Amino acid sequence: MVWEQAARAFWPLATVLAMAFAALALGVVAAVPDPVLPWIAGGVVLLLVGTAIWAGMRFRRTRMTDAVDRLDRTLPGRPLAALSDRAAIGGEGALWQAHLAQMQARAALARAVRPDAGLTRRDPLALRLAGLVALAMALIFGGAGQMGQGIEALAATVSRPVAGDAAPTGPSWEGWAEPPAYTRRPTIYLNALADGQGLELPKGTEVTFRLYGQGASVTQDIGPGLADDPQAPGFRAEQSGAIEVAGRRFDVTVLPDNAPAIRAGAAPVRRADGRMVQDFEASDDHGVASGQAVIALDLTAVDRRFGLAVDPEPRPAVELPLPLPRGDRQQVKGQLTEDLSRHPWANLPVSVSLRAVDGIDQVGQAEPMAIVLPGRRFFNPLAAALIEMRRDLLWSRGNAGRSAEILRAVTWQPEGFVEQPLYLQLRGAVTLLEGEALTDKARDDLAEALWQAAIQLEDGGLSDALERMREAQRKLSEAIRNGASPDEIQRLMDELKAVTDAYTDMLAQQQAQQDPAERFTEQQQGQQITGDQIQQMMDEIQRLMNEGRMAEAQELLEQFNRMMENLQVRQGQGGEGREGSSGNQPMNRLAETLREQQRLSDEAFGDMQDQFGQGEMGQPSPNSEGMADRQRQLRNDLGQQQGLLPGQGSPGGDQARRRLDEAGRAMEDAERALREGDTGGALQRQADAIESMREGMRALGDMLNQQAQQGQQGQQQGQQGQQPGGGDRAGAEGDSYDQRPALDPLGRQRDGNGNVIAGGDPLAEGADPSRRARDLLDEIRRRSGQAERPRDERDYLGRLLDRF
Repeated sequence: MVWEQAARAFWPLATVLAMAFAALALGVVAAVPDPVLPWIAGGVVLLLVGTAIWAGMRFRRTRMTDAVDRLDRTLPGRPLAALSDRAAIGGEGALWQAHLAQMQARAALARAVRPDAGLTRRDPLALRLAGLVALAMALIFGGAGQMGQGIEALAATVSRPVAGDAAPTGPSWEGWAEPPAYTRRPTIYLNALADGQGLELPKGTEVTFRLYGQGASVTQDIGPGLADDPQAPGFRAEQSGAIEVAGRRFDVTVLPDNAPAIRAGAAPVRRADGRMVQDFEASDDHGVASGQAVIALDLTAVDRRFGLAVDPEPRPAVELPLPLPRGDRQQVKGQLTEDLSRHPWANLPVSVSLRAVDGIDQVGQAEPMAIVLPGRRFFNPLAAALIEMRRDLLWSRGNAGRSAEILRAVTWQPEGFVEQPLYLQLRGAVTLLEGEALTDKARDDLAEALWQAAIQLEDGGLSDALERMREAQRKLSEAIRNGASPDEIQRLMDELKAVTDAYTDMLAQQQAQQDPAERFTEQQQGQQITGDQIQQMMDEIQRLMNEGRMAEAQELLEQFNRMMENLQVRQGQGGEGREGSSGNQPMNRLAETLREQQRLSDEAFGDMQDQFGQGEMGQPSPNSEGMADRQRQLRNDLGQQQGLLPGQGSPGGDQARRRLDEAGRAMEDAERALREGDTGGALQRQADAIESMREGMRALGDMLNQQAQQGQQGQQQGQQGQQPGGGDRAGAEGDSYDQRPALDPLGRQRDGNGNVIAGGDPLAEGADPSRRARDLLDEIRRRSGQAERPRDERDYLGRLLDRF
């Protein structure tokens, strides 16, 4: 009601004030002619006084009785007034009490009254809205300069100079120096500079002035003019000099804009998928605007034999934009990654030139590098032949006849050598090559068909599996960056796990069919990772996301993506798989069983907390039977996995089986305790099962690493030394190039290139910090379930569990 009174009384005054402020801020006052301005100013003052007096007469103080009466009028029967009444006759008997009870019930329905000042009725012309719009426009588009000019104009109408005295004047000029936009420097207001202060301006800065009155002029020798208006001169700073305006001098130093500099890092490297990776560094005094890598064919270095003997058809140089960061680009370090495997120049000599361009199109260029353009390598003989024919056709259509002859030769008697669908495609290509002259589109379509046929021969379905894995990685990364819901992120994580397992299995199956001489042709030294390490890395990503540490999860996911791009299967002489081979499937299944057991233990602990809060400790809960059934299923799965473990009869294998037997017995006891309602005892036995499974997995991992190490000793003579666990070391004693241990986010040693993990620690390695954390968590759970401990201690342990 106070607001209603104020709005009804003061809206005319507020409207007039808003209009007056807008007129000052938008320069309307300064534009009014001097003879008219005093009359308008006087009228505004009278209007302000009148509306202020009217507001004072209209405003009334709001009393509590008014508020109660306003609320009472909104209720049926005026119950608030009725409750304050007294019976005139008959006394306050049962009928009066019933009446009061009815009024109390109605009063209980009272709700806050929605305020309504009724301004629409009192201001039918919506003048208040016009004032509000004018105020908003003044705040957005107005400025202190226009307001100052308006105030000066008003002051001039009030105080006239006395004859013979010097009239006070404002600035006779204003000046601004606006550097080019690409320099990202602010505009300089020249009037704000101290006397004698010099100016340092980037080359190309536009200096503009606004002259007020007569007699002021600008002289300068720093560059050509921009405008012919004598009251608003402007010019561009091109050379050092001086500016003089109205008796004031500015010494100007023009800073030259140097051309950008760029240099390439080491020679481009080829990733396992055929992509080219080129490091570069660029710098510019005001920031690099853009960059390019120009790749041109080095025809003099090409081995002009076979299909390359004819002259090549003209083909423009390849121009690739360099990736530049946002924000400051004065010093840039980047990496160009591009897939040029399908380009006709792939695996041919080329020259690579890096160029950087600044804001005024100055170009800096690095020395050209002579390299072999990285591209995908094919090891299947027929696939390699198809790729060579594809290169020859893209080199020159004059090779069509030669390519047709080779295709006829490789498709002769295809039984057992070429699948029927592929055979039909290749025979169709022969017909096309032996026909009329190839058009550009027909040549390009044929080249694409040959590429797909070579991929099918080389990879089978592996390329599709890799593409599905890349798509799953991309979707999960986008979900993390865009703040998707936990359910959506979990669904995408499960999808990534599934396609990653399918890719590594297919990769292992394909590699197992290749000849050993081909298998190791493209592998780099010192890059090994086991399948359980891949799974552990994905579990670490999952853990970070569950804890809400999305930035760290995103960083680890990017590292995982780079690692999987370069993943190749390497098998030792015992048939034991490395780098994601199927030989680690028993370990992966055990790791999944361990995770399921940990989830079941977490649910059992939560169920015990619910029982404790409800005072039902020691009694079977509605969830106990279901958890017991799940515990029995986990025990059965563990028993099946024990029969599939490798290394039977070896010390490591026997030790792993003994530990898993202990885990199975602990699971059986936990199942029995759950069925009896002893959740605390079940938690203890589940913790024992988890510990026994970890010990068994550790023993199994040590055995697999020893077998792999023994199978690789003959191949690693003269190469890098071996580290414990069978993994190679990147640099001296496993250190990185800066002499510090290179560790991955899981705390293990890592190769220097950051793409793969070196060191074969299994999931539950003894020195692993994550294992220590799980042990502490199990101990906290055990203690929080002991009713004999003080309540304060159990509350503290509960808070720890909620936090971690």
